Amino acid sequence: MTELQEALSAASKNSDVGVQDPPGLPTNQMIPGTDSFIKAHVGARKIRARKADIFIIAQGDSELLWEYMISLGSLNMEKKTCANPLVIILLVCIFLLGTSFNISLIFPFYTINSIFSIFSSCFMTNNQASSYFVEAKIKQLAPSPPINPPIPRFAYLISGSKGDLEKLWRSLRALYHPWNYYVIHLDLESYVQERLELALRVEKDPIFSQVGNVHMISKANMVTYRGPTMVANTLHACAILLEKHKDWDWFINLSASDYPLVTQDDLLFTFSDLKRELNFIEHTSELGWKETGRAMPLIIDPGLYKTTKSDIFWVTPRRSVPTAFKLFTGSAWMILSRAFVEYCIWGWDNLPRNLLLYYSNFVSSPEGYFQTVVCNAPEFSSTVINHDLHYISWDVPPKQHPHTLSLNDTAKMVASGAAFARKFKQDDLVLDKIDMELLNRSNGSFTPGGWCAGNPPCSKVGNPTKLRPGPGAQRLRRLIGRLVLSAKFSQNQCK
Repeated sequence: MTELQEALSAASKNSDVGVQDPPGLPTNQMIPGTDSFIKAHVGARKIRARKADIFIIAQGDSELLWEYMISLGSLNMEKKTCANPLVIILLVCIFLLGTSFNISLIFPFYTINSIFSIFSSCFMTNNQASSYFVEAKIKQLAPSPPINPPIPRFAYLISGSKGDLEKLWRSLRALYHPWNYYVIHLDLESYVQERLELALRVEKDPIFSQVGNVHMISKANMVTYRGPTMVANTLHACAILLEKHKDWDWFINLSASDYPLVTQDDLLFTFSDLKRELNFIEHTSELGWKETGRAMPLIIDPGLYKTTKSDIFWVTPRRSVPTAFKLFTGSAWMILSRAFVEYCIWGWDNLPRNLLLYYSNFVSSPEGYFQTVVCNAPEFSSTVINHDLHYISWDVPPKQHPHTLSLNDTAKMVASGAAFARKFKQDDLVLDKIDMELLNRSNGSFTPGGWCAGNPPCSKVGNPTKLRPGPGAQRLRRLIGRLVLSAKFSQNQCK
């Protein structure tokens, strides 16, 4: 026997009440592991440690043993490793065997679960411990994103206002590809006849009807360009696309005044090699005159509560620049990853909602909301490419609206390598030139691609994943290559 065992034996003989050895347990034999158990408690609790006590514990009086195991579990949580795990496991096995495996007589069900949780806590990592925060639990419960196919999918919003029916229809057909998804919107200022005509055209188009990937917002929104209603309309389209389709990769917002400079085959081919988390958002934190001209004034957008369009108006007092987040500004046109769109819509972090409320009184909020959200969210700030993939001709310094493009701008548009350009007048000659020389499109047909079948071409849908990239893909790949390298090596994101 060990010295501790001899001391316990003597204590038992000298006790006031004689105790017989438990049946089946020899006098000179202790239960394995009891030494460490008794050492941990005999001094602190000043108990008389007897073999009979150990036997009673083995029969169900587990309070002392439970405290011992809890103390071991707490110690292990601090050290992030288990101390003597074999001793703990051995004790539990002995007690289970000693009661003929009648677990319900030893510990209640929740106690059994607690024991196993102690064991599992021995191997808990920092990442696992962080799962106690609600944001982490939401991310764990969120459905896994669909496996990325080799060819990505784009989800478009094409929006217009009064008098934009023909411009929007032309842009839609130039941008159409059966592999993508489209939401189209004519705002509440447009005539009812325009919205009805657009809905009728979509319904009667045989390709649109067959594929079913063009959706019109039937309940039109009032949209003020310089107010938050444009942001609300964009988020509305994002929500529709998230609800209707689970497999798109990027969201692109365009207006009826935008037009493509590359085919959809060019765009799909180029983006096939890119990481799906990239966001193409022109942005800067150098506000300049916008700090006093846009960030500090308070405005009201009548489009939030009126059915007729009118311009924003200013109210007093002015406000200071925020300190809870950093302001960014940039282009209202962008290409957003699905992950970032989900973040803006679902908002498992409160930042998107807080910023939406802040920008509801901000001049030209479409040029700042998404930039400020993405650059203040650590999980997305490193995904930003500082370009909107648009060719836009601005004054220096920029005014509210860019130049209207014409034939004189054709060479600059092509040299830019951009995927889109704005802003164009309806049926301008430059659009015919783009159709003929860049898109190979004629007579109002769809832009030809590998998906086209039938006679005349593109009158039937062939294989939508068959791509025929052209010179536009080469121009776009060169531009994106420079942008990605710039973002990676010069740390150009969110500065």
